[in-house]
Amino acid sequence: MKKIGIIGGGAMGSGIAQVFAQYGHPVVLYDTNKEALDRSKQNLAKTFEKLVAKEKYTAEKAQEIQNNIEYADSLSAFASIDLMIEAIIENLDIKKSVFKQVEEIVSDECILASNTSSLSIASIASACSKPERVIGIHFFNPAPLMALVEIIPAVQTREGLADEVKALIQSVGKLPVITKDTPGFIVNRVARPFYSESIRLLEEGVADAETIDFAMTSVGGFRMGPFELMDFIGHDVNYRVTESVFESFFYDPRFKPSFSQKRLFEAGFYGRKSGRGFYNYAEGVEKKAPSQDQALLEKIYKRVLVMLINEAADALFLNIANREDLDTAMTKGVNYPKGLLKWADEYGLENVQNDLDELYNYYHEDRYRLSPIIRNFVKENKTFY
Repeated sequence: MKKIGIIGGGAMGSGIAQVFAQYGHPVVLYDTNKEALDRSKQNLAKTFEKLVAKEKYTAEKAQEIQNNIEYADSLSAFASIDLMIEAIIENLDIKKSVFKQVEEIVSDECILASNTSSLSIASIASACSKPERVIGIHFFNPAPLMALVEIIPAVQTREGLADEVKALIQSVGKLPVITKDTPGFIVNRVARPFYSESIRLLEEGVADAETIDFAMTSVGGFRMGPFELMDFIGHDVNYRVTESVFESFFYDPRFKPSFSQKRLFEAGFYGRKSGRGFYNYAEGVEKKAPSQDQALLEKIYKRVLVMLINEAADALFLNIANREDLDTAMTKGVNYPKGLLKWADEYGLENVQNDLDELYNYYHEDRYRLSPIIRNFVKENKTFY
């Protein structure tokens, strides 16, 4: 069993600790804030009480798992760990500083990983004297429930380390996918049009939020509509990720944020957590009934879908990840009803090409440019599967 050191006693760090502890790994959970550690311990105890009540574990087994976790307020507790996973604030300078500190304490063989959702692993690794042992291991929230884990080798990461980490992640019941160290990795990159194109439809007055959400759930089969989902995630999180991906892609118009969401973010209307976002969550306020116009619902669904397909296809074209990992990431990371490349084959690549060319010809905006792989496949009569 590998000894795992986790930095950050928040929801993500605690969740990752639970994952490894459940599979018998000794875990050291470190945080500078003792209150955060105490809260993490209490929350974990409550979680296991519920799991015992549901008969997922016996009381003895639940206690044994909790005993696998040591709570530490000093980094010296990391002296004997085999793998460090950092799960703290998404701030590059702070992460680099932490990696530098940890490297002075752990052994030369210890793997150093970041749970960042969008920051450059190469940049984090550059702070280390042995950057070849640095890698990204991105769990999704809540870590104990979400199957997907993105594994991100940096340009400095030694050959073979990604496969070693993949085997370890599989051994704790997760579904790992390997992705290039590019902004947003797979999920946060490919999912952007689900939000941005839906907001564009709203801003253009094509339909209201209720109707766009209804189109994506009723016609598209998505579990939540884009506006419900953004309000659920929180605009303090979702907008910042969009902004970060846009900047990191050298301001590629495909990832351009919207003023509508920026204004909600600036106003502190973060969604459910603040009581107001695209929807008003105050008591007694009801959502408007969505339009039942089937032609309108189809139009909305198709426009958002082809944008998503195009993003997934472009990620394949640029070798960000392989076909299977791209589709797994979207079904297991954000619960899409189908992998987007399989969906592309079903929808018809020629239809995707025609829809996007029509949008591009209408708007003359680079956000609607078709990925070359789709044009090539149509020409050669090929499919993704």
